[in-house]
Amino acid sequence: MNDPVIAKGTLWTVIILLGLGSFGLRFVFLGLIGNRPMPDWVMRHLRYTAVAVLPGLVAPLVVWPTATDGVLDIPRLAAALTTLAVGYTTKNVLAAIFGGAAMLYLLLWALG
Repeated sequence: MNDPVIAKGTLWTVIILLGLGSFGLRFVFLGLIGNRPMPDWVMRHLRYTAVAVLPGLVAPLVVWPTATDGVLDIPRLAAALTTLAVGYTTKNVLAAIFGGAAMLYLLLWALG
């Protein structure tokens, strides 16, 4: 299989632009408005950032796991559902994480 080749100049341009963009986004919040009180509506929406980001990071690992070459499998789906159920019922992040991890490893062990 041929690996795609990218020119060094293009690679470094992309890396530098992504770094500047990342710095710029952080600077706007921390450098420019970091010492000012934010409106209530902004604070209300910022509370949901982690709730929106974490499923976005985890969902591809459940639906298209690399370990199974992108094929949905029962252990990962059951672990995600267990994590959701434990988190919803206990309102405890650590309990949800450990419950989902226990379900994943139990099913991986049981199903081979």
